[in-house]
Amino acid sequence: MTIAVLQFPGSNCDQDAFHLFASGLRLPTRYVWHKDTALGEADLVVVPGGFSYGDYLRCGAIARFSPVMRAVQDYAAAGGLVFGICNGFQILCEAGLLPGALVRNGCLEYRCLTCTLAVAPAGPGWNPTVLGAQVRLPIGHGEGNYRIDEAGRTRLEANGQVLLRYTENPNGSLDDIAGIRNERGNVFGMMPHPDRAFERFHPSQDGLAIARAVLAAKSPAAGKQSA
Repeated sequence: MTIAVLQFPGSNCDQDAFHLFASGLRLPTRYVWHKDTALGEADLVVVPGGFSYGDYLRCGAIARFSPVMRAVQDYAAAGGLVFGICNGFQILCEAGLLPGALVRNGCLEYRCLTCTLAVAPAGPGWNPTVLGAQVRLPIGHGEGNYRIDEAGRTRLEANGQVLLRYTENPNGSLDDIAGIRNERGNVFGMMPHPDRAFERFHPSQDGLAIARAVLAAKSPAAGKQSA
């Protein structure tokens, strides 16, 4: 199983994401540069956190036009697994791979703290039985306030697309939403950082369970590479 971690100018969590899969789960992991037009062999593509392109426009609004994102869109359309963390979640929403948008925190402050999150059932590998009813993960964002229109909100609930909810909402997100997946169940995004919750000195090791739950969503029909 091979993990591909994207790298954008300005990103500062690509190494954290790499370390989670390479050291935490001991899986073959490599970087893919934002100007690359192909992903190569990959069982999971990780879009990491950070400040891609300095967040000079909306978070993720520039990164979604990087050449590599066309390959990511094709890969996801073929059933490949994609996982966006923090800024990566924002990029996936901007690219239309996940519904909704992330806007400025309701408190108008950058929030950096460890949150307790309720696990919502969202697939065989992602449910309270597998992950436990709650996990503890750090956040670090200024624009993590998840928004979606009423029709989209209804679809999320009806299809079981919500992954995590804040037990104490730090940013004003609609319905306390901290992470979602797409309808097909192969694209995941969340604002909390599992890549900052797996070492013994981290606030928790729950990030390992999160990563395993995402990997468990891989279907035999999913493509392994993008042209």
